[in-house]
Amino acid sequence: MLFFKAILLGFAVAIPLGPIGALCIARTLQMGFAAGFAGGVGTALADATYAAFAAFGFAALASVLDGGAGWVRILGGLLLIGLGIRGWLSGGGQATPATANARTLITTAAATYALTIANPATILSFVAMFAGLGLAEDASASSAALAVTGVFLGSLMWWAILSGGVALTRSRLPAGFGRVVARLSALMLIGLGGWALIPAL
Repeated sequence: MLFFKAILLGFAVAIPLGPIGALCIARTLQMGFAAGFAGGVGTALADATYAAFAAFGFAALASVLDGGAGWVRILGGLLLIGLGIRGWLSGGGQATPATANARTLITTAAATYALTIANPATILSFVAMFAGLGLAEDASASSAALAVTGVFLGSLMWWAILSGGVALTRSRLPAGFGRVVARLSALMLIGLGGWALIPAL
């Protein structure tokens, strides 16, 4: 169940179309699916990196969390709902593509990894999200690894869908697409937050 929720989390975190998403769309239009997806791979790896810091941090603090994991989960669930509401209200307008001077697939992935990892506040979001997913209740190394793998696969899944869709249509996405996916992401985060709170009711 943790693995499935982590996949949903990775998907929800990836789909808002910010500067990195706009960059991947532009690369797909210019150079095809592989170029756009390579950018997505870099972003998914960055998400997994921050997810690993958060998840294995829980594993390291397992003894401290023992007995208080229920409250941590409730707090995490509320924070997930808060992140979802903020995402809904912020909309998801047209984003300006990030700048990345990369010529090969590997350098494209490395460039988007560097751009994504440059936002250290992301780790705080993953701490809240993993608390809501219940990782604090089973803060073992194996559960942490499962959660990180799920986040990576969920994020990668979105980038494959986005790059594949753009490559197939060979056209820019509709003006309202960013708003739609931003709100889908928001609803998924709110849903995961509600799911986290159900055991406490």
